[in-house]
Amino acid sequence: MSVKPSTQAVPPLDVHPLTPGRWNDLVALFNGRGGSQVRSCWCMFYRRSGRTQVPSGMTHAQHNESALKALVDAGVVPGLLGYRDGKAIAWVSLAPRADYAKLARSPVMKPVDDKPVWSVVCFYTALEARGGHVAEAMLVHAAQYARAHGATLLEAYPVDKSARARDDGMWFGAKRMYDRAGYREVARRKPERPIVRKTLGARSR
Repeated sequence: MSVKPSTQAVPPLDVHPLTPGRWNDLVALFNGRGGSQVRSCWCMFYRRSGRTQVPSGMTHAQHNESALKALVDAGVVPGLLGYRDGKAIAWVSLAPRADYAKLARSPVMKPVDDKPVWSVVCFYTALEARGGHVAEAMLVHAAQYARAHGATLLEAYPVDKSARARDDGMWFGAKRMYDRAGYREVARRKPERPIVRKTLGARSR
């Protein structure tokens, strides 16, 4: 489905949940140029709390990849893949907030209240597709997916900087992107790190 979340046209994306049959597409995306952070973390950082014991003979990256694959093989959908011309070029990680154990202990991202929210914790776009509002399109699909699976609130933890930022935390997305998508700020415990939310409309029947 084609999505145009801003005034600039975004080329169509074909977006799918990450399932075992699409695992190799995620591996190819993360192993591409510019993916050093994601192929180290494999979007497991916020799913754990406390010290992680890495099995002997494995690197942290290998352990994280194995853990994410085990989730996918068990039927958990940890995020969505965006495709263009049959190739995966984008990723967004989202789930019920309770799935991200580290958020509960974070001084910046700890729960605002006890409402049942879903959280967006990571975006990644292939190097060749950056600068084209791909993450913005993926955010639209993330909201649609969360709503279809019963979510009524979608929460995120963007970076709020006036100038174009470097990579420190930008996997969360820039606040201006969320502003354009209709999210509202609900907390700010650090000057450049707000918490934003969007109320999702009821799923059509």
